[in-house]
Amino acid sequence: MGIDSEEPAPPDGGLTVKQVDAFQKGEPKTLGGIQIIIAALTLCLSVTLLHQEIHFTGDIKTLFVVVVQFILSGAAFVHAGRKPSLFWVKATLVLNLVSAAFATAALGLLSKHLPYRQDSYHCELCRRLEYATVLLIDGIVGTLVLFLVLELLICITAMLFGLNVLANGALQVATGTQIRSSPPAQVPPSNAATPPPVIEVTQP
Repeated sequence: MGIDSEEPAPPDGGLTVKQVDAFQKGEPKTLGGIQIIIAALTLCLSVTLLHQEIHFTGDIKTLFVVVVQFILSGAAFVHAGRKPSLFWVKATLVLNLVSAAFATAALGLLSKHLPYRQDSYHCELCRRLEYATVLLIDGIVGTLVLFLVLELLICITAMLFGLNVLANGALQVATGTQIRSSPPAQVPPSNAATPPPVIEVTQP
């Protein structure tokens, strides 16, 4: 392939066609929508848990901050899928990194309460919960843990596709710079005069 067939370097703040195709393969709009749905369901389940007589309300209240972060990541991912640009790719990369950290921290907070054992909290004045209520709390906490694991996987997938797009852009810029800096090949002129052939004549 010649120099003319090379894809030009992207302008400042833009993406090449290959970068856009690589980013769209990750289905950013679908994954962003799933992140928003996870945030909404996490909010509903957290509010339900707060209406129960549990002993880890502080850990549940921290999920509201996690929910806000999930919504920001999902909304940015959906917008990046609709109008991909270098700025939004970097923004989704940073937001998903923060969401992955929040999801990991929330997993650590909720995992220690699963299964729910009321006797381990040393509350002598607390009313004993019925077995069905304990099962309900275990089910909600287990569902929240599954949502957090799914969110963590989505964040990792989004970061991998974002890094792939940025790596492709850096590779194309480096290739274009190398092509422009290489000296052109010296082609001999086609109309150069060639010396006449020497004919040797032998006498008998």
